[in-house]
Amino acid sequence: MNTEVTSTITAGGDGRESQYDIHAKRILSNKNIMAHILCDAVDEFKGMKPEDIVSLIEGEPIIGGVPVDGGLTNIRTDDLKKNGDRIVGLNTENSDINEGVVRYDILFYVRMRDGLSRIIVNVEAQKDPATDYFILNRAIYYESRLISSQKEREFSGMNYNDIKVTYSIFICMNMKKDSINHYHLTNDKVTGNAEWKGNIGLFNIVIIGIKNDITDSMYKSIELLDILFSNSLTASERLDIMEKKFNIPLTDDLEGGVNYMSNLGEGIREAAFKDGEARGEARKEAQLIKTMYNNNVSCEEIARITEIELEDVKKAVYGSDPVTV
Repeated sequence: MNTEVTSTITAGGDGRESQYDIHAKRILSNKNIMAHILCDAVDEFKGMKPEDIVSLIEGEPIIGGVPVDGGLTNIRTDDLKKNGDRIVGLNTENSDINEGVVRYDILFYVRMRDGLSRIIVNVEAQKDPATDYFILNRAIYYESRLISSQKEREFSGMNYNDIKVTYSIFICMNMKKDSINHYHLTNDKVTGNAEWKGNIGLFNIVIIGIKNDITDSMYKSIELLDILFSNSLTASERLDIMEKKFNIPLTDDLEGGVNYMSNLGEGIREAAFKDGEARGEARKEAQLIKTMYNNNVSCEEIARITEIELEDVKKAVYGSDPVTV
């Protein structure tokens, strides 16, 4: 197994969630898949064929290697290099030293149609909806860092005209509906007709929501992502559709990633189902205990009748801390 994967899978739980995330990012970094996403996400590429965009993607953006945080983001242009069909990169930071540092999922350059100018693209994959924060707030922070971190890498001093256009693309899975939102700067003329020179198109956030189910859509990125992360298709079915419908070459790396991610997804869903069943049984047990206690049955008697440990009975009655009993 690639050391890039094995060094990370030990984090959290039994490792399945983190392994799934790693393989999802590696699959998304495939240039042919990324080209379909860019078709719908980046204005410059709308109307183009994905196969024509593939050659414009400069490898190798970094998969989870570039920190977002201030002072850590800058990487040298010559650190990005080509490596076949997959976008990969040098891990410029030691994850043990920088534990807790927020990193971009996938980061890379794309040349425009003229073949000269370039934009910087960050792609973030999120398997489940965020609960601790608003996803748009996170996207704004990432996008702002994409722009500010260009100083002394893309431009120096006060040469602000050399700032490159940036796109932060967030792919949010397991949503109720498919969606694409583009957040960008606008000019609201409050008063007067002044025109200020500058590139209003520098700042771009695109949030793609997918429901992980087979979808017929005019947006091919939605169709492809729904199939790629489908909860109902087997790995072979996904690969067959990707090859025949989307003309994506099936490399060993891509096939292996889809197969591995599919198996991991099955394991995660099975574990989640069992966990849900266990929590459901626990809720029923707690309700039974409370009902008996409210009918003047003592904790000791409940424990004897139900064969539940006395300490657990007291926790159900009095809360998590039985010391108050």
